[in-house]
Amino acid sequence: MSTAALTLDGMPGERPAINPWVIAVVVTMATFMEVLDTSIANVSLPHIAGSLSAGTDESTWVLTSYLVSNAIVLPLSGWISSIIGRKRFYMSCVAIFTVSSLLCGLAPNLATLIFFRVLQGVGGGGLQPSEQSILADTFPPAKRGMAFAVYGLAVVMAPAIGPTLGGWITDNFTWRWIFLLNIPIGILSLLLTQRLIHDPPNMQRKKLSELRVDYIGLGFVALGLGTLQVVLDKGQRDDWFESHFILTLAIVSIASLIFVIFWEWHHKDPVIDLHLFRNRTFASANLMMFMLGFALLGSTLLLPLFMQTMLGYTAERAGMALSPGGFAIMLMMPVVGFLLSRWDARKLMVFGLLILGFSLFHMTNFNLEVDFSTVMWARTIQATGMAFLFVPINTMAYAYLPKDKNNAASGLMNLARNIGGSVGISVVTTMLDRRAQVHQVFLSSHLSASNPNFRRALSGAAAAMGVGDGGGGAGPPQQAYAMVQNMVVRQATMLAYIDNFWLLGIAIVCMIPLAFLMKRARAGGEVPVH
Repeated sequence: MSTAALTLDGMPGERPAINPWVIAVVVTMATFMEVLDTSIANVSLPHIAGSLSAGTDESTWVLTSYLVSNAIVLPLSGWISSIIGRKRFYMSCVAIFTVSSLLCGLAPNLATLIFFRVLQGVGGGGLQPSEQSILADTFPPAKRGMAFAVYGLAVVMAPAIGPTLGGWITDNFTWRWIFLLNIPIGILSLLLTQRLIHDPPNMQRKKLSELRVDYIGLGFVALGLGTLQVVLDKGQRDDWFESHFILTLAIVSIASLIFVIFWEWHHKDPVIDLHLFRNRTFASANLMMFMLGFALLGSTLLLPLFMQTMLGYTAERAGMALSPGGFAIMLMMPVVGFLLSRWDARKLMVFGLLILGFSLFHMTNFNLEVDFSTVMWARTIQATGMAFLFVPINTMAYAYLPKDKNNAASGLMNLARNIGGSVGISVVTTMLDRRAQVHQVFLSSHLSASNPNFRRALSGAAAAMGVGDGGGGAGPPQQAYAMVQNMVVRQATMLAYIDNFWLLGIAIVCMIPLAFLMKRARAGGEVPVH
């Protein structure tokens, strides 16, 4: 058997050899489709609400419902795979996702759409962990870097282009097509998976007669992660703990997750294998993946919002400013995968953290006059740093784990990134709102008649509207006051964006020592995995 190809079932000579890169492309298709759906519907919410005669706040459950069910399934994917087989579980997830996408596109009202989005999240939750474990089993350690580079393209590119693509589809067709487009991709993925993907021979399925389902652990995992996702997604809209609904869910989530930790740690057949965190390399990789999701989705939310609300860009122009970052990731991911065969993964992580931190600190120099190329290059530098992080982190996460733990590890790694992204979005949206209020109060304190700068600004605004000065009268001079107040609000919001970029930059730089907590691996990924 050629070293460049694997047999379908791992047994040489019994089936035609399949190039592992073909397998990588096949499993990446469905993952890209699923990750795209986490963000593509964001810009379509007003259209969905109007089409289905629903309120804007009610329509946000279209996003929340998907994230909740997705978060619940992620950590359970390894356990389910061990029961029904990874291939069968993966194909079931693709089928559920595809069928529910069709139903979402045909939904007659909001309640039906939310229900089908829950099903879509259930199907999508198992795709990313299954792909990661398939890649980890298909490729030898020395080649996992390049394999995870292919996976990284899907996971990092999809949320970046999702809002722009969703806006274009909605403007030119209808919001229903953001779901209906999944159908041909899902069908193609099912056909190719059936023909090309097989479970590895080392994977042991549990017999149903020997299986003891941990119903208590299963229930509390679903309760804890589901309520946590609702809190993170709805918290800012409902003013966090000023809302009894959010406060109650937060208490339920914390209590449930604390119980899950103690219960699953001592259970003989846990649904989540928390003992993997005894491995400091895996634990460090999870924390770094959490922070990568925090910075990726946090900044992916901030930049388009900044360009559209502060600079007056259209959604299409904002997408054009972000698109070079996507091309940078496409170019750098394979390069990083190649470098992993020659460099210590920890050094590449530190380099990626420095580049990512630099890009975020560079964004603190933005102002209301920043031009298109400055924003574009800042995003491109940021994307380059993420490419140097995503591949090494995923590669090191599996380096010191037994091969039969790949399924369980995949679920935890993807959960860390998804929860990190949700936390990142919640933190930056809350901080943007609160810090804008703080800066506005501070700047407004200088708006007094005794301040010569204020008098000059008022006179300039009045002159621009054709009146002599900013004093007296209730006509144009009042508009001058309103113009100055609008300037203060814009400046306060700009300072709030800068505060967010500082926060993200400091959080990323603080992760640098974490890279050195990981065990050293020889170049090429040749580490003792058993």
